[in-house]
Amino acid sequence: MKTHFFKLFVITLMISSTSCKKETQFTDFKYADKPETIACGDMDAKLLKEALYSFEDDIVNHYDSINKNLSRSYSRLINDASSRRLKFQDVVSSHSLKVFEALKNNQDLWNQGNATSNLNYNSKVIKCIANNISDQRLKSIFNSLLSTNSLTPFLFGEPIKSNSGQLLRDKYLATYVALEFYYAKLFDVDLTNVTLEKPKPKVDFNKKPVEPQTVPQTGDNK
Repeated sequence: MKTHFFKLFVITLMISSTSCKKETQFTDFKYADKPETIACGDMDAKLLKEALYSFEDDIVNHYDSINKNLSRSYSRLINDASSRRLKFQDVVSSHSLKVFEALKNNQDLWNQGNATSNLNYNSKVIKCIANNISDQRLKSIFNSLLSTNSLTPFLFGEPIKSNSGQLLRDKYLATYVALEFYYAKLFDVDLTNVTLEKPKPKVDFNKKPVEPQTVPQTGDNK
């Protein structure tokens, strides 16, 4: 009897050990002191937070490294990504690549190889985002497209591109953009050709510096 229980214990331990090896525990957090972003039940909120802030740093460094206008960078990223003009190899940082490798372990999040998007629109994260978008108009559009299986980066990219300022206030919407227009796209990129040494921005000394962008704090964004 004891032998039977011992064998059962060893098998359970081996299965547990194998499962742990399949999951990569991300520890290289650069943005832990940043404000919290989204909370989606048992989802890895810390990793999703890291993914968002790393993505935002990448696009602002690529599109507007001098003025750091994040809203403008969002608009240009969505436009370039949805029209397939963006060379992700020139944008992505080494840190975002580490985050991407960790995100890939969440199999529920992805639908790799799908013609529309590598993002799984039936995932728990997307359902959580759909329920928590603060702008009622964008929320209605998102959920309508989602419920009719019509959600695509292009169709939803148009309304948020013209309202990119909302992405600075709504971290659920911003997380969707980061996943859809950035990390999901990296599945189709040859990451061996990533340009890790980004060109330094050219400074125009005759141009008046622009004050860093701030987001007005409001009690209710809805």
